[in-house]
Amino acid sequence: MKHVLIVHAHPEPQSFCASMKSTAAREFESMGCEVRVVDLYAMGFQPVASAADFPVRAQREYLTYALEQRHAYSSAALAPDIAEQVEHLQWADLVVLNFPIFWFSVPAILKGWIDRVLLSGPFYGGLRFYDRGGLKGKVAWTTFTLGGQPHMFGPGSVHGELHAMLSHLLRGTLGYVGFTVLKPFVGFHIPYVSAEQRAEVMERFRHDVRHVASRPALTFPSLHDFDAGLHPLASPAAA
Repeated sequence: MKHVLIVHAHPEPQSFCASMKSTAAREFESMGCEVRVVDLYAMGFQPVASAADFPVRAQREYLTYALEQRHAYSSAALAPDIAEQVEHLQWADLVVLNFPIFWFSVPAILKGWIDRVLLSGPFYGGLRFYDRGGLKGKVAWTTFTLGGQPHMFGPGSVHGELHAMLSHLLRGTLGYVGFTVLKPFVGFHIPYVSAEQRAEVMERFRHDVRHVASRPALTFPSLHDFDAGLHPLASPAAA
């Protein structure tokens, strides 16, 4: 993984999450990687998907966003800010999404980046998803902070399993467009721990960045296990 794209979404430049972004960039560069950092808040990224994204429309009378994405991409008529991010995605081998958890999800600005940049057409569409998605062969890694403690997440815990909470991102977004999705890095309870504990979390993060190539990946469906109508194929034991 020589080309690393870090997409960072935290509103406070002095946050621990921002320090994770900077640490990751330095570590990847020290490993010989070329790194690009997209700081969504710093650049004032426009997160709202709208008709304004398409100066040239396929259908003027009714906005079907995915249809217009396909038309704009095939016509080389993407809005400049979207085209820039698409180029970053196509360049990258590894995409790191770095953010704080807001309401069991990503910050709105990152959700907007997903909505506007993960284009229908080149990245997904029809039966081009999961292991047939347009970003197959690339790797995605989520690195995030939250206020909860480790015991609050897991089977039978108050918030349930963390991967289930973020299924919309890990599976429904990153896995869906074809990424190999690595096990997330989680900085627990960050707003409330001591400086010494934060230093320990950062050292653990630094270690995980250095060893990202051996990090385990999550498992998602393969379309080889489904028929053309997406019905599960009968297993030999069930036949």
